Amino acid sequence: MLSPLELTLLLLAAAVLGVVAFRMMHLPPMLGYLVVGILIGPHTLGWAEDNATTHALGEFGVVFLMFSIGLEFSLSRLLAMRRTVFGLGMAQVMLTMGATMVFGWLVAHLSTRLSAISWQAALAIGGALAMSSTAIVSKLLTERVELESQHGRRIIGILLFQDLAVVPLLILIPALANPRGDLGTTLLWAMLKAVIVLFLLLFIGHKLIRSWFRIVVKRRSQELFMLNLLLITLGAAWITEMAGLSLALGAFVAGMLISETEYKHQVEEDIKSFRDVLLGLFFITIGMLLNVRLVIEHWWLVLLLLSGVVLLKFGLIALLARFFGAPVGVALRTGLALAQAGEFGFVLLNQVGGLNLVEPLILQLILASMVLSMLAAPLIIANADAIVLKLSANEWMVQSLALTQIATRTMATQQHVIIAGFGRSGQSLAKLLEAEGITYQALDLDPDRVNEAQAAGALVSYGDAGRRESLVAVGINRAAALVITYASTPSALKVLHHMHDLAPNLPVIVRSHDDSDLDKLRAAGATEVVPEAMEGSLMLASHAMLTLGVPLRRVVHRVQAARSERYATLRGFFHGSSDVSDASDSVQVRLHSVPLGESCKAVGKTLAEAGLEELGVEVTVVRRGKERLTVTPEMTLMAGDTIVLRGGPEELARAETRLLKS
Repeated sequence: MLSPLELTLLLLAAAVLGVVAFRMMHLPPMLGYLVVGILIGPHTLGWAEDNATTHALGEFGVVFLMFSIGLEFSLSRLLAMRRTVFGLGMAQVMLTMGATMVFGWLVAHLSTRLSAISWQAALAIGGALAMSSTAIVSKLLTERVELESQHGRRIIGILLFQDLAVVPLLILIPALANPRGDLGTTLLWAMLKAVIVLFLLLFIGHKLIRSWFRIVVKRRSQELFMLNLLLITLGAAWITEMAGLSLALGAFVAGMLISETEYKHQVEEDIKSFRDVLLGLFFITIGMLLNVRLVIEHWWLVLLLLSGVVLLKFGLIALLARFFGAPVGVALRTGLALAQAGEFGFVLLNQVGGLNLVEPLILQLILASMVLSMLAAPLIIANADAIVLKLSANEWMVQSLALTQIATRTMATQQHVIIAGFGRSGQSLAKLLEAEGITYQALDLDPDRVNEAQAAGALVSYGDAGRRESLVAVGINRAAALVITYASTPSALKVLHHMHDLAPNLPVIVRSHDDSDLDKLRAAGATEVVPEAMEGSLMLASHAMLTLGVPLRRVVHRVQAARSERYATLRGFFHGSSDVSDASDSVQVRLHSVPLGESCKAVGKTLAEAGLEELGVEVTVVRRGKERLTVTPEMTLMAGDTIVLRGGPEELARAETRLLKS
């Protein structure tokens, strides 16, 4: 039996390998955690046991997940989307739970080896199956730039209600498992305890939390701030557990309390690392529950459950979306995106298993079908357009009509600028173009924005610039330029791919967050890439120099010089502990200073002899004492010099090793 330390090391090592593998396949890390858990669990390789230690680690993951959901809780956002959230979302959860009760009864009677499932168990399972994956769906919609589309808004609204529905379900399921007394009395007592505890936490906590955080923040200690955050989160979870409720409920309330303070964004950033690591361990423990051998023996039941649940959720959500006024294509896309299981489904299913509401075999079959549905989700969403066209005979006519409307508006337009995305940046560009008498045509996927802008006279149409047909309809062959105004590299690459075939010589200006994807976008065909971070730096520097009395002509010259050299002098910066790392950090260009000592092998050599360029590293500055020397290949390096290098993290590490080698 592994010690707690050995078990933790095994789980962390497995998590790292799983995430690396699934990142390489461009799949969500959550799926990697599940697959790793299945492999190392007691039912497959047997490296890790399903014991109290693993469950404790998993429980903390759920706590921080619910805390994060509480942080995102916004009453104003709920009110703005109330029809979708409390109409479409509530109907989806309630009807899925009801349909699952019937479906569970049918599945149980298809196999003589399965005993009848009680209605309490079926209701609890229905709550788990009603959930969809917020993490997977939101990530895929973001990559496809569909969050603001008609189906994207409905999807987010349903996911929001599902997240909220977890809270009452966490109270309901233990009450269903109570064999003593009347169910109504048990539920009433559970709800009464929940109301009392929540009132105390929300009323008293709301009074204290802001004042207490101010006291902590005034100490100006990041360590104290983090300790206080952990204390509040785990303390609230402990209070609800002592009241006979769940740990996750208390963490959710703690998140809600902090979301009302000005420290919300700082808390979100600080808690992110804890949440992601512990949540990953939770999904590993869920994967460990799956008995692969048992699933293989009953593979036909797993496939029946998988197809039955996916088709049930798809059909139900599509019909409900249609009932709430969505066009057929939008309804079908909404159903396809939400047909899979979700992370909160595992939380609820774990609770069902712990309370012994269903027999282990049924739990294994449901767990397997949920994991498989999540593995299939990226494939389903990626092919949603093709599936919708096959399922709806009129969808191609609707799309053709939309494209015809775009073509009609732009038919007489020549030498216009196509604006991809009509958000704030796109609208600002349109105003400036109008002031210069330059015609534009914009495409946007937000129907409300398009309707309002069209009513105001803006030349914008509903359409996806990432689709080849939309670009043709908007007159790509007659255009003078294309400007991609949203900072999404995957979407921009898709547009550039179509541009390469349709109008390879058309100038394309692309917006990006920073310089991490500048070379990639340029290689894909972008004429100009405008990194927000660098343009912001240029504007800040311009105002600072003008304030200090630098002549306007010189300021303009420096800004133009920086732009003309593709921001070469600005690319890269010295990273510190306060810089937030992300997925692109490994390829981010950065600066690094290397001081040369007496024993360094590079001392006495020229820069050309040092051979740093062959490592993919550029020397930007050589500092000797207080003097900054002009860099030339013939420059001889001396002891005490400080070499400032620019390049990627791996290249910088190799260059530093070469310079400092004795």
